[in-house]
Formats: sequence, C-alpha cells, structure tokens
Amino acid sequence: IVNETSTLRRHAEARFAGKYRKWAKDNAFLSKLPGDIAAEKMKAARAQETLNAHMTERKLSERVVPYSDQLFRKAAIEWLIATDQPIQALEHPRFKEMVDVASRATQGVKIPGRKATRAEIMRMFKSHLTKLRKKLNVRCRPPHYCLL
Repeated sequence: IVNETSTLRRHAEARFAGKYRKWAKDNAFLSKLPGDIAAEKMKAARAQETLNAHMTERKLSERVVPYSDQLFRKAAIEWLIATDQPIQALEHPRFKEMVDVASRATQGVKIPGRKATRAEIMRMFKSHLTKLRKKLNVRCRPPHYCLL
C-alpha cells in the first residue's frame, strides 16, 4: 500500500496509462497522470505565448486617469496615511506648489528615484551654500572648510 498520491500516479502512468486514459475519457474525467498534467501546462504556456504577441504596451499618456476632485482627495488622503504625514502637510505651500506644477504635465509625471532625489538634494544644498557665501562674502580655501 502506497500513501503518496504522486508515487501512485507515477506507478499508474508506468503500468496502466492506456487503460487509465481510456477510463478517464469514457467518464469525462481529467487525467491526473504526471505526464498529462505536464502536457496541459505546456499547452497553456504555448497559448500564453501566442497571446503575448498580440499585446501592446500603452504609452504613459494613454494610462493617465482623468482628473476629478474626488479622486485627488482620495489619493491625497491615502498618501497622508501611507507616508505617515501630518494632516497639515496638505495645507503646506510647497505641497500646493508641487501639485500645481504636476497639474501642468501633459504626459503624466515622472517621479525621480531615491538616488536621483538624493543627488538633487545635495546639488540644491551646495548651490544654496554657494549663494549664501557670496551674500555673506565668506571665502573658503581647501583643505579648510568653512562653517557658517
């Protein structure tokens, strides 16, 4: 007596495949023999391959969801919750400025990744320090660094 169905199915496939398939066909039963299951998976994979050829990638501008106040409100609240922002973040002038800038986009908005954001923050900080040095007329010479 064998308690493993996979072992039993392999045994049935090796010894009684013809009789089992005939019985399955006569009784409208789906064959569970390992070879038949593998053949069905291959058939499904080939069907998927033919479907992929007919798929086309849509451009970002085609996937843009039409604007509505209700949709924006929902997205803003979900952003507040997901990023653990204070409710006042929606009232911040910089947030409003960011939304105004993004609203003028005609082909969606590309949000920079972590590395690009970090690099831009560093560039902006360096630019801000340079402008501040010029304004305060401070000179810095390597290898010494100026602390403002």
